Amino acid sequence: MKKILSSLFFCVAVSFSASAQYENTTIQVGQKAPELAFNDPSGKKLVLSEINKGRVILLDFWASWCGPCRRANPELVKLYNDYKNKAFKGAKNGFTVVSVSLDKAKEAWTQAIAADNLSWPYHMSDLMAWQSKAAEIYGVQYVPQAFLIGADGKVLHKFQYGEDQAAVLNKFLK
Repeated sequence: MKKILSSLFFCVAVSFSASAQYENTTIQVGQKAPELAFNDPSGKKLVLSEINKGRVILLDFWASWCGPCRRANPELVKLYNDYKNKAFKGAKNGFTVVSVSLDKAKEAWTQAIAADNLSWPYHMSDLMAWQSKAAEIYGVQYVPQAFLIGADGKVLHKFQYGEDQAAVLNKFLK
């Protein structure tokens, strides 16, 4: 029994240690969300602060080559569809998702957007993979990873893994 408890304790300790190791410490809840300005698949420059005006944003970092990202996309699509027309406190323009891709190949990126039915209009990337300026600015060292940004431009929540984003969004509904 002692060996089982020791093994269990060890596994829990390693799990917490690994979680702390990958916690994003670059971005803090309550801080102003750093600006991002990158092209969408058509070459049009998207600016995060312009999209954010009066809108709650789920800023989602992902990549077409990322298995966990692709497996999470159906839930993200459901989340977007469930919340895009809801009223949020202080957000006259509602809710949207802004996807930031850490892809390198434009074709793979655009094919994944279509294949996964990522229907929101805001997709951006500098096509620099892990050398992405957006990843550097936000301290993103793994994907998927997301940040909830309020209509005032401040970070409301950080999603380290696949936490229940709907439960968090519900806190900000009118």
